[in-house]
Amino acid sequence: MTTSSHRVWKYGDKVNTDVIFPGKYTYTISRDPAALARHALEDLDPTFAANVGTGDVIVAGRNWGNGSSREQAVTCLLAAGVHAVIASSFARIYYRNAINSGLLVIECPQIVAAVKTGDRIEIDLAETRIIAAGRSYDFAPLPDQVLDILEAGGIIPWLRTKALRHGE
Repeated sequence: MTTSSHRVWKYGDKVNTDVIFPGKYTYTISRDPAALARHALEDLDPTFAANVGTGDVIVAGRNWGNGSSREQAVTCLLAAGVHAVIASSFARIYYRNAINSGLLVIECPQIVAAVKTGDRIEIDLAETRIIAAGRSYDFAPLPDQVLDILEAGGIIPWLRTKALRHGE
């Protein structure tokens, strides 16, 4: 994973899973990625689903993804083309679901005040920094195993690859 440039969508603190993917659709929408993407963040930002681009990044405040453990709160963003979510902090279950699904999640509280929706940022995973508005913001390096899971596209593809390498 190298340096990449992205457009920002900025949101506040405590955006819960019911706001990321409305609970009313949890059992009525199949796993169809297009259907999931159409409802991403619709109650928070009705313009998001129609305007998000492949590779865009969400920057958010504290406790992104709190609430239920519903996986659609991650998969709808992936289906919409979101590359990463950068937040001050994440709800523990959301963070794990994101990694398991192959969505890059980065904790970097200092970036939140530095950007607004529409800004461009660069993410350099190798150097563990984000560049925005001419400034550089460091974040804690992700463990190698997490990077491997993300690169594989999630935990299931990563486990399949490991099983094939071990002849199982």
